[in-house]
Amino acid sequence: MILGGTAGSGRPWLCAHSCLAGFRWWSCENMVQKYQSPVCVYKYPFELVMAAYEKRFPTCPQIPVFLGSEVLRESRSADGAVHLVERSCRLRVEAPRLLRKIAGVEHVVFVQRNVLNWKERTLLIEAHNETFASRVVVRENCSYTVHPENEDWTCFEQSASLDIRSFFGFESALEKIAMKQYTANVKRGKEVIEHYLNELISQGTSHIPRWTPASVPKEDTHSQAGLRDPGSLEVCRPGSAQGPAPEMVSTDGNKLDVDYIERCLGHLTPMQESCLIQLRHWLQETHKGKIPKDEHILRFLRARDFHLDRAREMLCQSLSWRKQHQVDLLLQTWRPPALLEEFYAGGWHYQDIDGRPLYILRLGHMDTKGLMKAVGEEVLLQHVLCVNEEGQKRCEGNTKQFGHPISSWTCLVDLEGLSLRHLWRPGVKALLRMIEVVEDNYPETLGRLLIVRAPRIFPVLWTLISPFINENTRQKFLIYSGSNYQGPGGLVDYLDKEVIPDFLGGECLCNVPEGGLVPKSLYLTEEDQEHKDQLQQWRETYQSASVLRGAPHEGSHVTQWPGIYLLQWQMHSTPGHMACSLPGVEDVLMALHSPGPRCKLLYYYEVLASEDFRGSMSSLESCTSRFSQLSATTSSSGQSHSSSLVSR
Repeated sequence: MILGGTAGSGRPWLCAHSCLAGFRWWSCENMVQKYQSPVCVYKYPFELVMAAYEKRFPTCPQIPVFLGSEVLRESRSADGAVHLVERSCRLRVEAPRLLRKIAGVEHVVFVQRNVLNWKERTLLIEAHNETFASRVVVRENCSYTVHPENEDWTCFEQSASLDIRSFFGFESALEKIAMKQYTANVKRGKEVIEHYLNELISQGTSHIPRWTPASVPKEDTHSQAGLRDPGSLEVCRPGSAQGPAPEMVSTDGNKLDVDYIERCLGHLTPMQESCLIQLRHWLQETHKGKIPKDEHILRFLRARDFHLDRAREMLCQSLSWRKQHQVDLLLQTWRPPALLEEFYAGGWHYQDIDGRPLYILRLGHMDTKGLMKAVGEEVLLQHVLCVNEEGQKRCEGNTKQFGHPISSWTCLVDLEGLSLRHLWRPGVKALLRMIEVVEDNYPETLGRLLIVRAPRIFPVLWTLISPFINENTRQKFLIYSGSNYQGPGGLVDYLDKEVIPDFLGGECLCNVPEGGLVPKSLYLTEEDQEHKDQLQQWRETYQSASVLRGAPHEGSHVTQWPGIYLLQWQMHSTPGHMACSLPGVEDVLMALHSPGPRCKLLYYYEVLASEDFRGSMSSLESCTSRFSQLSATTSSSGQSHSSSLVSR
């Protein structure tokens, strides 16, 4: 809000810096950008917070950009419970001199409307800009309300929108200036309120009685209302603006508060907080399945540098992947084969010096070729996914254990024994596939990768895999050759001496399997391998879904070449212990000739220009395609067709 956020709200808002600051806050011509704050909790009663809020007027030395305000309209209810104030607020423009000269202003004007309800113990604030209103529209809503679980605490929330229509061709420059000023001053509003709260308490005012109806003649209400207590008269300031905005209902379990974010998710800038809240709210409104945990959502935002649309697309693709492969059930259903438990040289081992879970992988001692031939690529991938699921679970446990946010783990890779055998082409191909799956669905889970005893052949392997690893991830790699990992600058900088494994010269007994060569007698037969290849082809060709009787289900598929395609489905019930298994090809062929429940199939297809397809279903749904509207009216272009049929 103008004055609401910065000038005196729990958390400051761009407009409080200046109208121009608001304009430059976000760039995107002809697009409305939004901001949503977390819930800020003052552990003081509402009446005392309002008294602190009032002390910021008519001017506030703690907010130099606030030049002053003028009351445009003021009124009270007959009983004095509701106090309405409209103010015109002047803010100094903090921008380069050339920009101020082009704009022709030294200050900007915002109009603020405050509605203080002593009976309900709420302050709702709305604000909008008057200066340059035809070029830029800034709106803000803020609210002070009583904490739903503690009536002696006060909650503050804030939302805003910015619509840049045009600004003399300087939209981008204004945005950059605003972002810098906003992030630098966003905490100022809360600090100002806390400053005046401390000042009131130091002056002996630690309690202000709650409002009660005054038994005075109606005509004297206005003159008597202010005599009850010093905090009940002037609670109208230019600092927090929130009216009954839809995003800002009362605090509840679906909201994030500032303390929770700091305690469980770590330090975030105001803009990062806003992105997290917006993406979380969007999921709650649109996602039909299980809502991911805040830590999980935050990882996708970090992976896309808090670019909201890109993070949303990445997360949606991952959620679809998790649903299709039933990854949420993996820890409960996956049991690695005994052979894998014996020869897969990897496992969890305490934590690093920062409290991150530590995973040790003795890759040089692992017979990757033998494991591939003995259990197959799909089993190895399942095991890797299970490791990542377990890692997220351990991060949550360590966060509670150590009392600070832990969202990633450390991996220690021992390459002693790495040889040309590890560069077997199918094995490298499988490794690259696993890297791709993990990068797409478990972003920002790797906090640090320590590679020790790297042999001379390692640069060859690194050359093969490094292009497929995200740049942010590559920066977390620390590589030691020979015995360089010992001594200062080595493992002791990242692991406590008590947890350094014995095979690396430490004192801690490590229970990670040593690996070794897989006997050829344990390799899959040609028949078994053919069956696994068939299942893999099934997974790459078909999509599985659980559909309740009578419930609709939508799906999409993209083909590269025109031609004849068979659309087939089956009603498939699987035993509970096989819940995660896909039906075999034989099952499908049998089901095609068996009677089953009747269903209605609506399908729609169209031919897209190559420039409209950017490699994902979300890109199709965001362009000219109508895949997300299967029953929509057929277009007149002649390239799109829809139909329906009743079949078994």
